[in-house]
Amino acid sequence: MSQTVDRALSILPLLAEGPADLGQVADRLGVHKSTALRLLRTLHEHGLVYRQSDQRYRLGARLFALAQEAMENLDIREIAHPHLVRLNENCGHTVHLAVYEENEVLYIDKVESRYPVRMYSRIGKPVAITVAAVAKLLLADLPVPERRALAERLDYPAYTPRSTPNAEAFLKELATVREQGWATDLGGHEESINCVAAPVRGADGRVVAAMSVSAPNVVVTAEELLTLLPLVRRTADAISGEYSGRTPVRDPA
Repeated sequence: MSQTVDRALSILPLLAEGPADLGQVADRLGVHKSTALRLLRTLHEHGLVYRQSDQRYRLGARLFALAQEAMENLDIREIAHPHLVRLNENCGHTVHLAVYEENEVLYIDKVESRYPVRMYSRIGKPVAITVAAVAKLLLADLPVPERRALAERLDYPAYTPRSTPNAEAFLKELATVREQGWATDLGGHEESINCVAAPVRGADGRVVAAMSVSAPNVVVTAEELLTLLPLVRRTADAISGEYSGRTPVRDPA
């Protein structure tokens, strides 16, 4: 039975490459055409494959409906939380997870620093959108017209001398963030707080969340915090792998 299931499931990646006829399916599976036909008929009955008028088979609409339903029911916070905890255990600093919703970037999870100096961020609270590293990652992934329209209607508070001053500077930074795949906030919101962040991506490659590590200067310098960037990116990749259903990435030690 397990071999039958394995063969049936092996048909789906083949058809994801494009329509295939019975002979092609049988050749790929290494089975007789009668066996391939039996598997295809079962998948067809469940709506997972569809036989076209030219007798070739393609993926069925039911498969896409199931995938969409599964994606809608995924809880990124639940998936990410164990990874965030392990990252916190490794580095000791505050770890955040944020998402972009209705023109705001919100923290949806936080693991506190082990050090006495704590950050005042709270789950459910919007971040300083023009300076926060997580916000830069989330907004950098928006289509260019949407990104520009958002940048032009934002206010640009001068939290510190390092704060983003205007829309032009913000768009330039977002372009850099999009190209490099990570972001920082080095004293842009609070002069004494630095942050490095990496994106969490879905199966389609789009950024669905952003995670970060933050620490005050009295605990670690900005240069020392930046050395954690590879670890932060590996953690984000591990979350992305689990969220998108790819083979799980080995969690960073």
